[in-house]
Amino acid sequence: MKIRKMSIKDYQQVYDLWASDGNVGLRNLDDSLEGIKNFLKRNPYTNFVAEKEGKIVGAILCGQDGRRAYIYHAFVEPASRRNKVGEALVNEVLAVLEKLGITKVALTVFTSNELGNQFWDKMGFIKRPDLYYRNKTINPENE
Repeated sequence: MKIRKMSIKDYQQVYDLWASDGNVGLRNLDDSLEGIKNFLKRNPYTNFVAEKEGKIVGAILCGQDGRRAYIYHAFVEPASRRNKVGEALVNEVLAVLEKLGITKVALTVFTSNELGNQFWDKMGFIKRPDLYYRNKTINPENE
């Protein structure tokens, strides 16, 4: 397995991977080709794919603002799970964030995603009982 930086050329394979499972909340605009292109441009060092024999089997997006980071769409295909692919992707992101001076990273997981929540627990990400996750849609086309 090889971990490498994500490129916009990976978009279709990565999107298909994310769309293969109901646990990745995809949005019309944010996760479109143009949306991901803009995200990668703003965050050139913190987005990775895992490849096996030329096929993308996992991906992770991470954005940062110079102070904090946020992980999006971390996903590994079912056949490659439990083979440390997810850990490798997360550890790659964490190493880059540390080099960039980022001291805290957060993420959101659907409460119904038991496997995902178990993974993040194992990786040391805590569930915050003192916070509510809130968002507001600015553009209704971004379903």
